[in-house]
Amino acid sequence: MCGITGYWSAAPPRDTGPAAVEAMIGALRHRGPDGGGVWQDTKAGIALGHRRLAIVDLSPEGSQPMASASGRYVIAFNGEIYNFQDLRRELQASGAKFRGTSDTEVVLASFEAWGLQRALARFVGMFAFALWDRSDAALTLARDRLGEKPLYYGWTGDSLLFGSELKALRRHFCWRGEIDRDALALSMRFGYVPAPYSIYQGIRKLLPGTFLRLTRPVLLSRGIGSPVAYWAASEIAEAGMTSPLPDSPTEAAAQLESRLRETIRHQMIADVPLGAFLSGGVDSSTIVALMQTLSSAPVRTFSIGFHESDFDEAQSARAVARHLGTEHTELYVTPAQMLDVIPRLPEIYDEPFSDSSQVPTFLISQLARHYVTVALSGDAGDELFAGYNRYRWGSMLWRKTNWLPAGVRHAVSRLITRISPNRWDQTLAFAGPLLPGSLRFRQAGEKLHKLAAALQETTPGGLYRSLTSYWHAPLALVLGAKSIPTVAESDHWPTAEDLSQRMMFLDLVSYLPDDILVKVDRASMATSLESRIPFLDHRIVEFAWRLPLSLKIRDGQTKWLLRQVLYRHVPRELIERPKAGFAVPVGTWLRGPLRTWAEDLLAPRRIHSEGYLDAGQVQARWKQHLSGERSWQDSLWAVLMFQAWLENQRAPTSAVL
Repeated sequence: MCGITGYWSAAPPRDTGPAAVEAMIGALRHRGPDGGGVWQDTKAGIALGHRRLAIVDLSPEGSQPMASASGRYVIAFNGEIYNFQDLRRELQASGAKFRGTSDTEVVLASFEAWGLQRALARFVGMFAFALWDRSDAALTLARDRLGEKPLYYGWTGDSLLFGSELKALRRHFCWRGEIDRDALALSMRFGYVPAPYSIYQGIRKLLPGTFLRLTRPVLLSRGIGSPVAYWAASEIAEAGMTSPLPDSPTEAAAQLESRLRETIRHQMIADVPLGAFLSGGVDSSTIVALMQTLSSAPVRTFSIGFHESDFDEAQSARAVARHLGTEHTELYVTPAQMLDVIPRLPEIYDEPFSDSSQVPTFLISQLARHYVTVALSGDAGDELFAGYNRYRWGSMLWRKTNWLPAGVRHAVSRLITRISPNRWDQTLAFAGPLLPGSLRFRQAGEKLHKLAAALQETTPGGLYRSLTSYWHAPLALVLGAKSIPTVAESDHWPTAEDLSQRMMFLDLVSYLPDDILVKVDRASMATSLESRIPFLDHRIVEFAWRLPLSLKIRDGQTKWLLRQVLYRHVPRELIERPKAGFAVPVGTWLRGPLRTWAEDLLAPRRIHSEGYLDAGQVQARWKQHLSGERSWQDSLWAVLMFQAWLENQRAPTSAVL
């Protein structure tokens, strides 16, 4: 796990020596505290930089940028190839020689033996890399299939810049970053800037499962070209739904456990201490349970708790850890600790990012880093095995209401919203003991108001956007913004028998890589911790899409098949409880210990003078939130994260001139 960056200049070579790229990799020191390296070809105008977090092959033989055995290729590589030992044995059988034991050296040998696309098809792992081909004078940028590792690129002046994080690009002497208002509007809707866009004009994110090859003629034309897909989630989803496996619970559970066990076995390979995040939920508990069966010693596990009982999952994690016999460590988060982290968020996330679970994700990464260098997580279980409540309720809502006249749906929506969320909470709390666990929700009143908004939608795409939006009309909020296309805002989805599958697909290609994986990557790497996600082995993803929906949602229960695997190792009573997610009590804290900080950033005069947002809309929601009339924590957090990020942008950036 590392950080990569570099540039390719179309202008006549400028003799800055290694200073320019050294400044860029300096911004990525947190991603690789164990060493840094630079490689340049001044005549070609190309420079690669690398910061190293040593995980496999801790010797100097694993240092980067690294040249291939023939000298043709030079690479700056970020990530892990989990099947590198199998590939290495095959390459050795064909005559390849190796200096060290790193996966990066295997990657280079694979390119020389099989070529770029054939090698990419054989890699199992998470990665982003920049590859310079000396023979063809060509630069290739590539990203793993699901988007675990980030890669930004784009033109600034006469140079094409690229890197793991935007802060590296900002250190280049040509940097002229300007805010993209259209992308800002997207961040207000979704809480993140979806790929291929970034918050800066002209800077893009490479899409998951693609590579971009640039030659000298393309560079001289100041072009970029189009990324080429070597793995497409849409094709995987279509193929899986077209040829599903039989609805055979026993056989499917056995196959899933076998595949997960093999994946986890590979992902536990490291030359440094390794552990796992444990929330006590289905996903992380499954990963930890299988890790423990593969380990001769207690697995190190880590969890975060909150003193607010509605948000606390630490007790559940503790119970699971005790049952499995792990070596468990937990941290209870206080508002004071939140306040300590919040000023760091704009620097950690580089662009507006407002999934509030970013804070506990950082804190649990910080906690784990005191003991281990690698941590496995249960992320992506929801997207692959239908864990989100919207898959169950959204599909049912669409089936039961889409045939109703618009006037009837609007009338029902108005009836729901006539009762405040607080009053709904009080009413449902009174009825709670009479309701089954699957019908009990935290902040039920807010969810009912969200349901009311969804009732007014007339297309499946509109329903999905309604259920996933922070601001439903972001173009009215962001001054001067216009609509730009995204996967999540398209109604052209793979053919699916149920809206649940369509929503799972959209989450797989947008919410997962652009929210969940960004959150985990930046939070963990900010503490120099490598996070690994077994559910995102592409073979697990392909298997999951072949599972019938009936094995994912059954008898009103989400993640049904995954639960069957877990219950082989952990008693059902330790797991069965209302889904909570990795939520934090931001709404309460904004009315309390975070209020002064928030009021400063949300001041109408300040927002008006900055000229990006409609101050009136923001102020109206802030007042409603403070009064308790509504809980606007998500939409306000989106604004606050932009405001904090904007303030951070005003700080001077060191660049080599």
